[in-house]
Amino acid sequence: MAASSKSAVQLSLINSSVEAVLPVRGRKHKVAGLFAGIGGLERGLERAGHEPKLFCENDPAAMAVLANKYPEVKLHDDICTLERVPRGTSLLTAGFPCQDLSQAGRTVGISGARSGLVGEVFRLLEQNRVPSVLLENVPFMLQLGRGSAMDLITTEFERLGYAWAYRVVDARAFGLPQRRRRVYFYASLRDDPRAVLFADDAEETNERALNGCLRERRIDGEPVACGFYWTEGIRGLGWAPDALPTLKSGSAVGIPSPPAMLMPDGNIVTPDIRDAEKLQGFPQDWTKAAERVARRSARWKLVGNAVSVPAAAWLGSRLRDPGKVLDFSLSALKGSPWPTAAWNVGYGRMRVEASEWPDKKPYKSVLKYLKRDPVPLSERAARGFYERLERTNLNLPDGFKAAVKEYLDRITTKTTEHAVSNRRSGSDQQSAFL
Repeated sequence: MAASSKSAVQLSLINSSVEAVLPVRGRKHKVAGLFAGIGGLERGLERAGHEPKLFCENDPAAMAVLANKYPEVKLHDDICTLERVPRGTSLLTAGFPCQDLSQAGRTVGISGARSGLVGEVFRLLEQNRVPSVLLENVPFMLQLGRGSAMDLITTEFERLGYAWAYRVVDARAFGLPQRRRRVYFYASLRDDPRAVLFADDAEETNERALNGCLRERRIDGEPVACGFYWTEGIRGLGWAPDALPTLKSGSAVGIPSPPAMLMPDGNIVTPDIRDAEKLQGFPQDWTKAAERVARRSARWKLVGNAVSVPAAAWLGSRLRDPGKVLDFSLSALKGSPWPTAAWNVGYGRMRVEASEWPDKKPYKSVLKYLKRDPVPLSERAARGFYERLERTNLNLPDGFKAAVKEYLDRITTKTTEHAVSNRRSGSDQQSAFL
């Protein structure tokens, strides 16, 4: 950005929002949710008293969930045909599609056909400068294209006169046993966005690492389960002691692939979809209505794409009651890569040394979320995963590969014994017939 243009943007920001208007406490927003999914962001905001007025979503399964849970809220199916947001909208939310921004996706960047839909957000803001905007996406967007995605987004908001701030936040900060890091980007025409995102900070928890005590699978004497991606093994593992790695929408080819857990008894299982819903902060069977228009397995995609409700509730509470900006270490943000936290409130882009834990809610072990019988990992899946571990150069947790081999041997023996039993039973039935 040219120096003169940048100065004009900064002057616009100062005059329009940050210094001229103090945060209004107790404000209840009327919310228009774009790319709403199953409403995780809006449900969390609703907990804090904000009111959803519009959902825009084109996935039939997600639309079925929204129609079931919010029958009174207008539902639009295509952002490209949405002419404007409802009158009186004060907060626009957008968890715009992350497939092209995700490290697990095609990484073609903000210009990708799906992620490029964020341009529709700016089209709507050009028509109606909604006072506040809240975006959510994956952290890899900060690195993609050497920061070009973030530069595009921030430049557009600056051009429109918004002050902005963003922060990477881990869902574990709110007590959820799921390592789920997401970027929350808040822009405002009238408030200081720092008072929403940077009024809280807590010391990051230890990883509750099990290296050295994996064989016992206990922490402080208590049994624990360790989550990992059974579909990986070569490039990554997603290892998560006493937690699950990020719930994903599916594999690269769209097949639902819930993460696995190494249980205290040595079994390897995957969680039930209803427990996965709770791991995102939803009531169980929140996505049940999706089965009216899609297969049951489609619910994994919906849950994997959703915003964690407790994280959204924290944002909602700070939108209602902005706090005092904490004293973080700052430095000028120049070039790439983009940091995990930053802001521009009228004086240029600043790098912020903030943790990914704005809160530290009491931690609930992942085992306590398993109210339904988990599904044992099949012999075929376990064998494929173990073969990948044999070829990997990853630094695996101590004893992990041995634990997988032990499980594989055990279920292989059971499968063989079952097959032999079936053959004997069939032979006995044939003899009796003869």
